[in-house]
Amino acid sequence: MSGFGRRGMIVAMMASVALAGCGKGGQAPAGDTGDIAKVAAANGIEKSNLKLGFIKLTDIAPLVVAKEKGFFAEEGLNVTLEPQANWKVLLDGVVSGQLDASHMLAGQILASGAGIGAKTKLITPFSLDMNGKGVTISNAVYEQIAASLPKGPDGKVIMPVSASVLKPVVAKAKAEGKPFKMGMVFPVSTHNYVLRYWLAAGGLNPGYYLPGDAAGTTGAEVQLSVTPPPQMPSTMEAGTISGYSVGEPWNQAAVKKKIGVPIIVDPDIAGTTADKVFGMTEAFAQKNPKTVQALLRALIRASQWLDADGGKNRAEAVKMLAKSNYVGADEDVLLASMTGKFTFGAGDTRDTPEFNMFFKDGASYPYYSDGIWYLTQMRRWGQIVEAKPDQWYMDTIKSVYRPDLYDEAAKALVAAGKAKAEDFPQTDGYRTYTRKAIDGVSYDAHHPAAYAASFAIGLKDGQKVTPAGVK
Repeated sequence: MSGFGRRGMIVAMMASVALAGCGKGGQAPAGDTGDIAKVAAANGIEKSNLKLGFIKLTDIAPLVVAKEKGFFAEEGLNVTLEPQANWKVLLDGVVSGQLDASHMLAGQILASGAGIGAKTKLITPFSLDMNGKGVTISNAVYEQIAASLPKGPDGKVIMPVSASVLKPVVAKAKAEGKPFKMGMVFPVSTHNYVLRYWLAAGGLNPGYYLPGDAAGTTGAEVQLSVTPPPQMPSTMEAGTISGYSVGEPWNQAAVKKKIGVPIIVDPDIAGTTADKVFGMTEAFAQKNPKTVQALLRALIRASQWLDADGGKNRAEAVKMLAKSNYVGADEDVLLASMTGKFTFGAGDTRDTPEFNMFFKDGASYPYYSDGIWYLTQMRRWGQIVEAKPDQWYMDTIKSVYRPDLYDEAAKALVAAGKAKAEDFPQTDGYRTYTRKAIDGVSYDAHHPAAYAASFAIGLKDGQKVTPAGVK
């Protein structure tokens, strides 16, 4: 609750009461449909009635805010937000046209551009958030490593924690003839790459992908498997996995249920990493350019609202996200990671100002360099079968990341007096990364080929993955 005053919380509660009485299923009818249609006609919107998909995670906040605060309606858009069962179902919905656009994994967009994912060309003109993931381990695993964790004078664990602390646990499981398993949400998910980065930085091999392989367990000391985000806590509680990498609120759910301990958050793993994106097919964007611009203007305003004045609106946003038709988690669980703080356990809540950023520091901008980082990790673990030159990375990212569309929407907001020019980055698409990764390896997006091949654990130039291992 830190960072939000009593007055702000009262306003948020009043707003949530008002919203609760509006619309079927708790969705606020942010504007009369007749009025929305008139605005759409006046603005030349090609498609006013839209269905957007999402997975139940806190990084859907810009979509929810744009709906609930009426930003979509102001642009002439009648938007329905529809939850999806998992990332595969969501991807299929976008590709088939059942969904007009969606909350998506950056890796889904990038895989389509790299020729290893959807055959239908996907693009993203908007980043939904930065730094919204964590790694949680089960109580049983934590009990085995607790004594070895470095602690400060206050008795609390010194962060960040290296994955090397898991080595004795992994070795014990191997001696007993059991694999050590952890969960992530999808083979091309940000969570997969961040978890792999953390494990490898600690000297544990998370395995490689054979050509056409979705398991990625060749040579693995720690086996990673796919679990939908909302099912992570229950899957770990059942003992199927011993930990997981996921976005919020599913790390905090483990804390609330007292079944696990978040051990590290993503800013402490690979530095600044963009997370989810707003994705669509290239064909949709080409057919509906004014609709896409209206969507972007609404989403930019929503992301600004989320990060305004040091997060004064986050408590109100939590009220929205807590609804069953959105994330559907308890408000206290959502608040534990949505207010610039992160709860690692009972009595251990810490400042995490870089966690769950939606607009500040260019969080909503689709930087080429953010996407290139994920491409380097796809190559590192064998999803991209052969080493690629720098130019391939540049060409691939520019085919699917569309900052030009974002810039057009930002300029329109400035011209309309709804934003200031200085609110937006003046950039060539490459972010300056100042946050150190846990292994100390510097990331230079202008030289991705060398970076991808630079890790102690990971594919080098000329190496491929075979059933017998890396050759």
